[in-house]
Amino acid sequence: MKKVNHQNKKGMNIFLLQTSGGGGIGPLIFLPLMILVFWLFFIRPQAKKAKNQKTFVENLQKGDKVVTIAGIHGTINKVNEDGTIHLEVSPGSYIKIEKSAISMEWTNQLNKVGTKTEKK
Repeated sequence: MKKVNHQNKKGMNIFLLQTSGGGGIGPLIFLPLMILVFWLFFIRPQAKKAKNQKTFVENLQKGDKVVTIAGIHGTINKVNEDGTIHLEVSPGSYIKIEKSAISMEWTNQLNKVGTKTEKK
């Protein structure tokens, strides 16, 4: 630290303290902590959700009641090897869609509602 002597307009001396430009160890600790928090709250949950979606799509079978991301409700009639499924949306009416177009959240809600009404 060094003292700098400045004079104001009235001729009085004002002493200011100046610090050296070194940042210390603070920024070295702060950056890894920011990266850790970012990973814990953003990257890790998203990767876990993607893994669950992939497992869900791989386990789709004939007869499963599903909801697409577009909101179309139906029952799986056929699972193809090319990553598509034939979805029966009404008796005798089929559409071919990608497996990735099935919404895991909406399908789980549909099946939970279905099991609650069946128990009554």
